[in-house]
Amino acid sequence: MDKIIFATKNKKKLVEINEILVGTGLEVISMEDAGIDIDVVEDGSTFEENALKKATEIMKVSGKIVLADDSGLEVDYLDKAPGIYSARFAGKETSYSIKNQMIIDKLDGVPDEQRIARFVCAIAVAYPNGDTKVVRENFEGRIAYQPDGENGFGYDPIFYVPEYEMTSAKMSRDLKNEISHRGKALRKMKEVLLANESTSH
Repeated sequence: MDKIIFATKNKKKLVEINEILVGTGLEVISMEDAGIDIDVVEDGSTFEENALKKATEIMKVSGKIVLADDSGLEVDYLDKAPGIYSARFAGKETSYSIKNQMIIDKLDGVPDEQRIARFVCAIAVAYPNGDTKVVRENFEGRIAYQPDGENGFGYDPIFYVPEYEMTSAKMSRDLKNEISHRGKALRKMKEVLLANESTSH
């Protein structure tokens, strides 16, 4: 199979993706590695729409198989905000330490049972022949009372998973890849890619 382009400039995300796809013979490269530098405007109203738009637009430019994801944090108490605006919450240039603290502040005094949250990940694939497919997975947890942990990125330090009694920023890479929204969505997408690979020969 040709190299697959993943529509991201996030190096940490690319590492996670290749760890999950190890052993499949599928090699994923970034847009930068593929020499593509375009910004796709994420103007969809759902994670699925945004992922599909990114994958399709970059497939048209590259002529290759393209994967794209749109992921974010939904906090039930905040009417599922920041949701699809997770990366842009409080401004795209604002650091995640500030974003995380803002969410904690918005939940000041809110008890455990109302701090329910989830990470959502939609991953789309766009093939040069025009075929597309989108998968979606969730990772359920709660908003912590303070940031904790150095692993991961983004909202991981404030995402507490009761079953493991820790935030996703304290989890080992292997555990996080196994149970996270992106890990589950990538494994589902891996099946789609491998099925397509076997039927295209």
